[in-house]
Amino acid sequence: MITQTKNIQKELLAELEASHYSRRIRSHFIAYGTEYPFCRFFLIKDNDEKKGIISLFNSSMVAEAFSGKTFSKQDILELSIFVNMTKPFTVEIDLKYAYKLYELVKNDYRDFKRVEFEFRCSSQIPDIRVNETPRLDDVYEILQTSFPIIKHTKDLWITDTSHRIRRGLSQSFSLGNFTSATIQYIIDDIAFVGHVATIPSERGKHHARELLYWIGEKLNADGFKVRLYARSYNVSYYTEIGFEPVNDDIVLETRNFEENL
Repeated sequence: MITQTKNIQKELLAELEASHYSRRIRSHFIAYGTEYPFCRFFLIKDNDEKKGIISLFNSSMVAEAFSGKTFSKQDILELSIFVNMTKPFTVEIDLKYAYKLYELVKNDYRDFKRVEFEFRCSSQIPDIRVNETPRLDDVYEILQTSFPIIKHTKDLWITDTSHRIRRGLSQSFSLGNFTSATIQYIIDDIAFVGHVATIPSERGKHHARELLYWIGEKLNADGFKVRLYARSYNVSYYTEIGFEPVNDDIVLETRNFEENL
């Protein structure tokens, strides 16, 4: 059974499995709580047993189980019904469930493989001029050249990012006026890089590599682990910078993604 709930507390979310998915869910709660219609939480239950939590934030869905709990075939079936009813653009869930869920929703969703990386520092912060407090309008102008969903939702992206920055969840960085990266969340001493982009005229000049390496070294020196996700075919690109693969997973993305923007 999947039911919407506003009875969410930090203590309950702390019982989720330690993962990127639970940190995403917690970041939504820390940023917005339960009073906004674009940020909703749902309990996955079996009778009175709480099995997991779903967050539905704008057009993205994330699900995770509580520590020691597993989702049954019936739970996955109910999740597929939930996906078909709510029609999120993207769905994220642990790999051990993702393929099972995909088989039930593949008429409307495609899967793409990605790899989670963690930066391995060498304790040498590069001597480059990185702006640690850029104007979000300037960051947007860079990111929108690479991310269609950001391009079509400027006000939403700026509002959400500034909201997260004020709560200590997020931070943007820029190198010149051509490359930018944004930390999506900082939770459990893990800084997750969500968006990296370089404007078309400056691509191929290694700006993104320089910025990512600087972020990795700087945040490691500040006591944070730096992680990011990338498509599986980009493994060599990130390992050359200093990132090492730590996990594999898949993301489900609606087949008519571009049509919904």
